[in-house]
Amino acid sequence: MKAKIPAKEYAGLLQSYLRPQKKSIAWLAVLLIAGIVMQLINPQIIRYFIDTAKTQESVKPLLYAAGLFIGVSLLQQVITVIATYIGENVGWIATNKLRGDVAEHCMKLDMSFHKAHTSGAIIERVDGDINNLANFFSNFVVTLLSNMLLVVGMLVLLFREGFVIGLGMTLFVVSAIYAIQYIRKFAVPHWGNLRQMSSKFYGFLGEHLEGTEDTRANGATDYVMHRFFRLIREWLPLRTKAFMGWASMWITTLVVFAIGNAIAFALSAYYWKHGSITLGTVYMIFYYTELMAKPIEKIRTQMEDLQKADASIIRIRELLATQPAIRDGIGLPLPAGPLSVRFNQVDFGYEDDITTLDGIDFRLERGKVLGVLGRTGSGKTTLARLLLRFYDVRSGGISFGDVDIRDAKLSDLRERVGMVTQNIEIFQGTVRDNLTFFREDIADTDIIHVLEELGLKEWFRSLPSGLDSALESGGGGLSAGEAQLISFARVFLSDPGLIILDEASSRLDPATEQKIEQAISRLLVNRTCIIIAHRLATIQRADQILILEQGRVIEFGDRARLASDHKSKYSQMLQVGMEEMLA
Repeated sequence: MKAKIPAKEYAGLLQSYLRPQKKSIAWLAVLLIAGIVMQLINPQIIRYFIDTAKTQESVKPLLYAAGLFIGVSLLQQVITVIATYIGENVGWIATNKLRGDVAEHCMKLDMSFHKAHTSGAIIERVDGDINNLANFFSNFVVTLLSNMLLVVGMLVLLFREGFVIGLGMTLFVVSAIYAIQYIRKFAVPHWGNLRQMSSKFYGFLGEHLEGTEDTRANGATDYVMHRFFRLIREWLPLRTKAFMGWASMWITTLVVFAIGNAIAFALSAYYWKHGSITLGTVYMIFYYTELMAKPIEKIRTQMEDLQKADASIIRIRELLATQPAIRDGIGLPLPAGPLSVRFNQVDFGYEDDITTLDGIDFRLERGKVLGVLGRTGSGKTTLARLLLRFYDVRSGGISFGDVDIRDAKLSDLRERVGMVTQNIEIFQGTVRDNLTFFREDIADTDIIHVLEELGLKEWFRSLPSGLDSALESGGGGLSAGEAQLISFARVFLSDPGLIILDEASSRLDPATEQKIEQAISRLLVNRTCIIIAHRLATIQRADQILILEQGRVIEFGDRARLASDHKSKYSQMLQVGMEEMLA
């Protein structure tokens, strides 16, 4: 069972997200207090009506009382509607702010976090858990206090009618709240388990919906559906236990209300029989008893919302407490223009007991092109990820010029390093948004110029609305080559000092690849470039060659020199063919 959340954490959460809405909350409090006053007045009007009807023959006072009762009731309903609107508005503003903070925090977490959590599980945290906090933020404190104030007001008025009546109803209220709170502590863990299972289910669902093509192509549909139904079977008993926790609170409330009515009936009958109270007062006591059920029921409902909030707050707190393994640097500025790259005895592994890169040591001068070769799993892509600080080195260091990349701001670093991979993400949005990632400081003329440089002139002219043409999520309607060329355009529009091409032309057919060779040569002017390749033709423009094997550098040097040295690994690749050498 998870530890109970301290009250100060609730207070801190409410203060953080409700402070900007102080005026709305103040109005909400005023409206709720006005509603309480009207609820306390109405039973007094009814008592007057009943007692007056017995003692006076004139109907005029009765008409006044009836009109007053109707007016107060209508005004109370209007106030309730307005208060509900303000409360919901406050709740959605607060939860949307929290949702934005959690989403931003997830975006800042490093790749190790995202590899350990599926996108569906993260979405369930950002959306599902925070949705459970809507009532908590919208009116939890104000409504809880107003309901308690309503109960206190009714008890004060009942004490005025008689000490024993007030004392009996006070004991009833205290017992009711205690019973509800006692039952609540057994229900809280079940809601936490339910939220955890919900996250697991949606994580599984999101993962397999994203990979539906591979699932169908490999005949794994039956397996996925088997997992789907197994998760649902695991989910059902958790949902049942959570529902039983809610039902136990609901049943407890019904029993308590029945006892309260019995107490009110017994006391009223006793005092009326002895002539201590009028018939109108008897009705008023019953009315207050019935009315008392409403705030206690709301308190019970809010306790239920709170137990949902408990589970969600714990999960959100755990997420926000997760610190990225990659810490932002102190802000040393990176050199302008092309970046020189220095790997100084770099060791790295994704797991503590596994070494992926071992003693990597080389220097790439400004404006030069490095071709990186090696078998699958030799560490080529890992090397690229380290340059972007998706991960940090285990030992050694990487620097651009004289600046260790760990000392630069992450935002500055990733603005100065651009990477094109073989996996292209096309987002639902306009062509402009997909190329600029929503940056507004890039002129349309610059975008069009880059598209023309990359051989997309005809494609651009075919677009119905130019840069405002919509693209589908996943690149529907684009060929593989067009999607790849768009990824090239993204990088060059950001004007980086270092460009990494990680098997970036692997999705291009030979004709399309040949078409962009000249354009890439022009765009690489005054930029440093690292090309991770699986074909020798891709690195013909490289100035230097780096060959990796099992995470170690087995060869590094000038491409022309290595090509002329018949003993070099690169020269043997040229003679035999890289595919055969790396088989």
